Amino acid sequence: MSTKKPPHIHILGICGTFMGGLAVIARQAGFRVTGCDSGVYPPMSTQLNAMEIDLIEGWDPSQLDLQPDVFVVGNVVTRGNPLMEAILEQNLPYISGPQWLYENVIRSKWVLAVAGTHGKTTTSSMLTKILDDAGLNPSFLIGGVPNDFPESSRLTDSDFFVIEADEYDTAFFDKRSKFLHYHPRTLVLGNLEFDHADIFDDIKAIERQFHHLVRMIPKTGALIVNQDSPALKNVLDMGCWSESIYFGQDANGWSYRVHDDGSRIDITNEAQIRGTFSPDFFGRHNLDNAMAAILAARHCGIPIEVSCQALEEFSGVKRRMSSRGIVNDIEVFDDFAHHPTAIKATVDGLKARYPNSRVHAVLEPRSNTMRRGDHKGELASSLVSADTVHLYSNGLIWDAQQLFCESQDQSFISDDIDALVRSIINETSPGDKILVMSNGHFENVHDRILDALKKEK
Repeated sequence: MSTKKPPHIHILGICGTFMGGLAVIARQAGFRVTGCDSGVYPPMSTQLNAMEIDLIEGWDPSQLDLQPDVFVVGNVVTRGNPLMEAILEQNLPYISGPQWLYENVIRSKWVLAVAGTHGKTTTSSMLTKILDDAGLNPSFLIGGVPNDFPESSRLTDSDFFVIEADEYDTAFFDKRSKFLHYHPRTLVLGNLEFDHADIFDDIKAIERQFHHLVRMIPKTGALIVNQDSPALKNVLDMGCWSESIYFGQDANGWSYRVHDDGSRIDITNEAQIRGTFSPDFFGRHNLDNAMAAILAARHCGIPIEVSCQALEEFSGVKRRMSSRGIVNDIEVFDDFAHHPTAIKATVDGLKARYPNSRVHAVLEPRSNTMRRGDHKGELASSLVSADTVHLYSNGLIWDAQQLFCESQDQSFISDDIDALVRSIINETSPGDKILVMSNGHFENVHDRILDALKKEK
């Protein structure tokens, strides 16, 4: 009796956050999964190997010998990639990651998509936690690692699928935003600002992509919209055919109120308290994220009080205001903030949480938009709440030294990581907080700082 082999996909760019998560979901769906990338190393390689996913380093055309049913192509792959050129030359079947995910996994699901410039990972993690606590056992694919789950993606038999909906382009052959492939029924629009200057000319171009997404929401679906975002208003002014549920700090509809001591949050609607919770997280940006998650869950029928209880137990997301260690009463935090608005929210939130502590901001402007200097005009002002600023200038094509000399007295700019660490150590004393912000590895600066503090101690 013959046994039919499972369908085989080979993923190009498998170690990226999205594609790695897709690989796990494909494996759980019964596919044979292999993949390749230019950087096959832990932790992603360890996670994928644990799922019996074979990984290949590099882009050698010999990988055609695997003869998969289809090649799934990540947006890290460009023309000129030797494996991709071989696929094109031999006219072999290929597809983008987002399109493969829709056609093979989420087409039949109630998709809850979380979109916006900031807070997507945190809001997606909050929403997944709420649905899970409510017994809905959701599938999910999140662009980070939620502390409440052992993985960043999973596939279950649930009708519900939570996905972090990124506006970045899909693939070299599909320049639409990734989120246009997800066809959500519940869509969170958390905020919208200019970003990704390497693929978008201006904010209008991003608004147009968001409006294409809005056009896909069914009439019985819902948009959860932050009313404090002017760009989102522009998006919806282009047309909307679904229920729109607005929230904001001072909204007439859904809003939240922080108690004087900051310990409790009231969820309100039309001036009536609908729920109350005491979170471990802090900062207005995280309260906006929580509000969006609560309302998205409500669209699925989850009562507000259930969501509030789940958020009281929410453990956060790795690299989102994560404490990396304390030495000599000096605490080092790690955060993914890399856009001026997110940087300001993170610094201000930490200052509000620890009003008697000095906060030392340590920043790597690593994103393509930052390196190009598109946000340099807002960068200095986003850091004014910090007591000192230490900026890693490696890879910048603009003069950070000049910018900060004019606007920030207590600043140190260097492209030498060791010199940067020394400047941080020289400024700190017991009781201080060191806030490291980057969307990359940042030369493992967190451990360098902690090791240097231990030597000082």
